[in-house]
Amino acid sequence: MIAARFAPLVFSILMSIYMVTVMTFVITWANTGMDQGFILRWFRSFYIAFPIAFSLTWLGAPYIQRFVAKRSKKTS
Repeated sequence: MIAARFAPLVFSILMSIYMVTVMTFVITWANTGMDQGFILRWFRSFYIAFPIAFSLTWLGAPYIQRFVAKRSKKTS
């Protein structure tokens, strides 16, 4: 189990890994093709993008969650 106080951090790490893995794979493939050096190019893209994505998720998620919560229709 994860302690509740660590939930936002774990969410940010997992969401960042998920999004960066898929997005860098697709964009690297679309831009350079799937050839012999693909994995190294993809990993380099991942390595560069992950800290940025993590920072944006860590900093932005609470504000975005509040924004959506305020604009969501509550159901009974």
